[in-house]
Amino acid sequence: MQRNRTTSRRWAGAVLAAAAAVAVVLGPTTATAAPTTADEAADLVAQTGQELTQLDEQVHQAELTVTELQQAAADARVAAEAADAEVARFEPQLVAIVQTGFTSGSTSGVAAFLTSDSAEDFIQQMTTLDMIAEHTDSVLVAVSAAREQASAARTQAEAAAAEAEAALATLQQQQAEVQARVDQYEADFARLSAAERAVVTTTLAGPVLEAPPVAQVVARAPSEAAGAVVEAALSQLGDPYVWGASGPNGYDCSGLTQFAYAAAGVSLPHSSRAQAGMGVAVSRGELQPGDIVYFYSPVSHVGIYIGNGQMVHARTFGQPVAVTTVDMRGYAGARRIL
Repeated sequence: MQRNRTTSRRWAGAVLAAAAAVAVVLGPTTATAAPTTADEAADLVAQTGQELTQLDEQVHQAELTVTELQQAAADARVAAEAADAEVARFEPQLVAIVQTGFTSGSTSGVAAFLTSDSAEDFIQQMTTLDMIAEHTDSVLVAVSAAREQASAARTQAEAAAAEAEAALATLQQQQAEVQARVDQYEADFARLSAAERAVVTTTLAGPVLEAPPVAQVVARAPSEAAGAVVEAALSQLGDPYVWGASGPNGYDCSGLTQFAYAAAGVSLPHSSRAQAGMGVAVSRGELQPGDIVYFYSPVSHVGIYIGNGQMVHARTFGQPVAVTTVDMRGYAGARRIL
């Protein structure tokens, strides 16, 4: 029973920590004065675009947290069912105890005396009765502990389910808030001139480069799996950036890397920050096709390195999947997952 109690405490701690993580996912919007020139307007749009990539990542982190809470609730329900089964296991023994009537030591002792043929027989019966009494006590103690554990597990399951439901509701509200800010950003972006839009996009996501032949990139890959990753990523060139999407018709940055790695049979979380903590660190000079490159601190953007200083990534709001330089603004490091 001690192991189950420890597990329950561990669940409780995880649930509370995860719920707190969801509750603080969105920070306040940066207060900025209204732009007075076209250049200021472009700078403001670029700043907003960077903030949105950070919010996008925070929402992904919250989604992972909600999944953890939901799993904690499911695990707690399983524990409650196991505890209930443990209680049920003792039921035949309880019935047998009641039926034999060995619940009162004095009554049983009198019965043994009256039914004994000799002193030796009486001692033997009393010894047996003592053993039965000890067994009865141990069964009753075990039943009490099992019932207590079942009650605690059910309470834990209900609490975990409530936390998961509340976290999911918070997340859905935050997703709606971010979507509203995305819509406003795209409206502001559309009001810029073509030249200003190009500056903003390059600032946020690097210059668009001509994609190398896929066969050439795959040939440079260090393994068949890495080749499958870069081939899958390059096959999505031109697909739109869609906030929160992981394909097949639109992607955000971590959604594209998740899709590409799935082609190599590797499951990645839909979070740039989580992906940036996987595998092993790789220096800029050691990059190989298939490595994940990540940007900013805290991490809020990822792409897939394809060789020759280039990467493919789902760039930013309103811009399609493209090839660009890996040395764009905010480069923070790389990870080798394969």
